[in-house]
Amino acid sequence: MSYLALARKYRPRKFEDVMGQGHVVKALSHALDGDKLHPAILLTGTRGVGKTTLARIIAKCLNCDTGVSADPCNVCSACREVDEGRCVDLLEIDAASNTGVDDVRQVIENAQYAPARGRYKVYLIDEVHMLSKSAFNALLKTLEEPPPHVKFILATTDPQKLLVTVLSRCLQFNLKRLPVSVIRDQLAKVLDDEAVAYEIAALTEIARSADGSMRDGLSLVDQAIAFSGGQGLKREGVEEMLGTTGRQTLFEILAALAGGDPDALLACIQRLEEQAPDYGALLNDLAGHLQRIAVLQLLPNARAEDDDAALVELKDRLGREDVQLYYQIAVLGRRDMPWAPDPRMGFEMTLLRMLAFRPGSAPAQSAGSTPQARSAPAAAGGGRAASAAPAAPTAAPSMAPAAVAAAPARSPPPSILLRPDAAWDERVEALGLDGFTKPLARNCVWSGREGSTVSLTLDSRLKHLLQESRRTAIEQALSAQLGEPIRLQIEIATAPVADTPVELDKQRATDRQRNAEAAIDADPVVRAFKDMFGATVRPGSVQPLDS
Repeated sequence: MSYLALARKYRPRKFEDVMGQGHVVKALSHALDGDKLHPAILLTGTRGVGKTTLARIIAKCLNCDTGVSADPCNVCSACREVDEGRCVDLLEIDAASNTGVDDVRQVIENAQYAPARGRYKVYLIDEVHMLSKSAFNALLKTLEEPPPHVKFILATTDPQKLLVTVLSRCLQFNLKRLPVSVIRDQLAKVLDDEAVAYEIAALTEIARSADGSMRDGLSLVDQAIAFSGGQGLKREGVEEMLGTTGRQTLFEILAALAGGDPDALLACIQRLEEQAPDYGALLNDLAGHLQRIAVLQLLPNARAEDDDAALVELKDRLGREDVQLYYQIAVLGRRDMPWAPDPRMGFEMTLLRMLAFRPGSAPAQSAGSTPQARSAPAAAGGGRAASAAPAAPTAAPSMAPAAVAAAPARSPPPSILLRPDAAWDERVEALGLDGFTKPLARNCVWSGREGSTVSLTLDSRLKHLLQESRRTAIEQALSAQLGEPIRLQIEIATAPVADTPVELDKQRATDRQRNAEAAIDADPVVRAFKDMFGATVRPGSVQPLDS
């Protein structure tokens, strides 16, 4: 007899054997015990989590000779035919190979006939998202009102590609990715039954590489058994087979970073280079280790059985800020790796960044490059006093109070000289206003001055800009500009104002545009093109030079 793969040999035969999908098994069991199973079921989830397995168990539950229940006997002819893949009432259709509407029409026509032996005819359509849109539309009516003896079980790894009209006609169950511990424990049971020696660490490596898929885990066990040559599954051999031999070295790298030891870090990099690993995968693993360390630091009760002892030890040696920074550097290094000269250099540069940039550390500064030496006083005559002052230690981030008191006050910027009869738009530009205060001033016009009272008129369309704090700011700036205290009054005009600084700027821009277009029209070259070729100047293409 030919060898049977472990994934097929140990496929669950009943609901209680299905691992990690209790929420789906519970709902299906209750429905089957009352013979109230929905006519159309959609099973979603990643590859190898049990979609096809659950569909076959449902087929056995529906057609078992002992009656419809959630516990098939697995010994009657109907159950054995399903397990052996020769049940005529279980039709498994690969939607990836039968995508057309003609294939779906054939299914619909055959569904009208009664089952050959059992109570129900079960259609299992795998990878149903591969069906064409026309095929989906042809199936809609049958999914909504199937014959009483027909059950549809749809399975897909990509439910987002299904039409909403299909989803609304199905009872959807989402199968979860299996945790590492569940896959590892199941692999241990399988190897015990197969009488194959193993190390738990080796099974943990396989379970991690399975990425939530039990079938992938069993396939990797098949590969590991062949790789070991009957010597049992050991961690070193499994790591060599999977190409993850550098995972343990990552803990040594993190220990070297925790101790700030560049020599140890270089030794780890050289050891990795001899193993020729996948540097991209190593950076992913490094980021995963750092994420797990961060979880253990903030949530000590979150420790799991499969956490490496070296990882748990590192949580006390690495600072929390260091872990956050290292994680960010690892993620960015993984992103930038395709642009590195080669993967090894990208990986090495990422580790060097982690070693060079540490929270709270400052780069060494050469003599004469201290902050005190670089920040010479701006006031004239202050250089001699500053040179006579003793240099402060570089570790002190702030100046002493006495030094602050002795520092010369920063003089305000020189004001713009204005003519006594300067227009309001010139004065506004020289006031140095910012924020919404400047638009308020630019939309006003000078109404006049009586003694110490200055009156402005605000455009009625911008009255929402008038606030007391902004009026006070303009009053203070205008007092400083005029050299005497003044009182500012702002009144709202009853009609739009035409000579505000804003309107004047618009008028100047319009005049510049008109002059530019006139200059183009008067250009002899342009006129020659118009006369000889009937050329025209494209509207909007003439732009005046900034004055």
